[in-house]
Amino acid sequence: MKMNGARMVCEALIAEGVKTVFGYPGGAIMNVYDEIYKQNGFEHILNRHEQASVHAADGYARATGEVGVAMVTSGPGFTNAVTGLATAYMDSIPLVVISGQVPLSLIGTDGFQEIDAVGISRPCTKHNYLVRELKELPRILKEAFHIARTGRPGPVLVDIPKDITAEFGEFNYPKDVNIPSYKPTTKGNNRQIEKAIEAILKSKKPLLYIGGGVVLSNASNLVRKLAKMGGIPAVETLMARGVMGDSNPLLQGMLGMHGNYSSNMAMSETDLVISLGARFDDRVTGKLSEFAKYADIIHVDIDPANISKLVMVDYPIVGDISIVLEKIIKGIEDKINSERYSDWRTVLNRYNEIHPLTYQDSNDVLKPQWVIERVGELLGKDAVITSDVGQHQMWSAQHYPFDRPRQWINSGGLGTMGFGFPSALGAKKGCPDKTVINFTGDGSILMNVQELVTASEYKIPVINIILNNHFLGMVRQWQSFFYDNRFSETDLSYQPNFKALAEACGGLGYDVTTKEEFDSALKDAIEKDKVTFINVAINRFENVLPMVPAGGALYNMILADKEEKK
Repeated sequence: MKMNGARMVCEALIAEGVKTVFGYPGGAIMNVYDEIYKQNGFEHILNRHEQASVHAADGYARATGEVGVAMVTSGPGFTNAVTGLATAYMDSIPLVVISGQVPLSLIGTDGFQEIDAVGISRPCTKHNYLVRELKELPRILKEAFHIARTGRPGPVLVDIPKDITAEFGEFNYPKDVNIPSYKPTTKGNNRQIEKAIEAILKSKKPLLYIGGGVVLSNASNLVRKLAKMGGIPAVETLMARGVMGDSNPLLQGMLGMHGNYSSNMAMSETDLVISLGARFDDRVTGKLSEFAKYADIIHVDIDPANISKLVMVDYPIVGDISIVLEKIIKGIEDKINSERYSDWRTVLNRYNEIHPLTYQDSNDVLKPQWVIERVGELLGKDAVITSDVGQHQMWSAQHYPFDRPRQWINSGGLGTMGFGFPSALGAKKGCPDKTVINFTGDGSILMNVQELVTASEYKIPVINIILNNHFLGMVRQWQSFFYDNRFSETDLSYQPNFKALAEACGGLGYDVTTKEEFDSALKDAIEKDKVTFINVAINRFENVLPMVPAGGALYNMILADKEEKK
């Protein structure tokens, strides 16, 4: 069938089962947008900034497990999208981003709105393409989706010159993909798996170290089965919250810089780390020489580049976590029981009793921890939670009762302020039956505040809870602890009227100072089903605790004083 390149793009998206595309048009991508106008195979959401388009596609992918799709134009359209690409790349999120490019004859001439998209994006994409011939376009689009979703997932860029989108040719969309240089290992080496099983059976204090790869491989049920079978304690990274479920007695909590006392102590005292889809990030390990220094380490990861990159491991297993875990479970199920490590669990439970994750509540000023816990009480597993980056992100990870994977969506690796709101839009489009809450700060929300218009136009009723301390809170906390209270450029006392701002863009706005007002605002927002800002005045100098100072050992935590306990 003959068609132009622009229609080929649309037909490929339909063939891949894409339901929603997020984007922003411009000159170089205009031919594709003309074809979008003519088709009815997928919905297009017009964001008000290209960064928001990629973040929205990212949120959609994280919430659904499908490939997210965004579309931007050349030049500044593409450079605005780079932060979204980098965010997805750091957290291994499957995206296909399609960018327009100047005609082939203008590439390299500094033409209007020309930019080297392939060169700029090379460090922050799993793969990228510049389409040079129309006949390559169907194959490239098929490969882009395959690469994005297989192996270690990630964003793929397809940069298409304008003359390619205008040219006519035969459209034959491939059914299969064959890339000789790209064959991810999924099964795991059987001998290494056998050695890992022997290590688990020999261990006296094993610990499951659960990373975001478990979510990406849909292996949560297998992890819970392994933990329950052996009574093995578990810790989750920021990206893995929800894998075990917070009511699971084997879960010690989150690990790392703002992790639970019992989690960090468990990692410091274990004799066997069973790392599943984690990459030993510096915010998790702390001082490398002290990290799990009494333990042997099993590391299961689909990306061989992650193995022993930061921490030398004893049992490397390259493979898909689901496939590898099925083999491990089969190998130990008749040789292990839930009482095997009861003494180890008793030690960790005692750590939880000595230093529980807590805070001092107040009737005079709202505490952010209370707000997050209250949302958890009212919505629990029925909500999808997104966040921006900062104190509110850590409080959310610590205090929300996550029950399932893909319930928690945040920028972990890149730490992108402005991610929360647009990712919430994507999550809501992917999960329309769920209430979507974005916990954000008074600094982060302004980074992509224009998406109020997008949410109102498309009737995407996400609820933004602004934990407002009139500070860039996390930077202020570090300035308090390590810079002698020199609050250099972190005071955000000059602010917009958030309530009026939401209303001006067609949404709902609330100013909240008490627990009763918060309950009323949240209930009203859920009932009225519109995009919402709930501006919550919180204690200005509340800190995120526990905290491991940068470069410190996990066992050396700054803890809440006893008088601060709830």
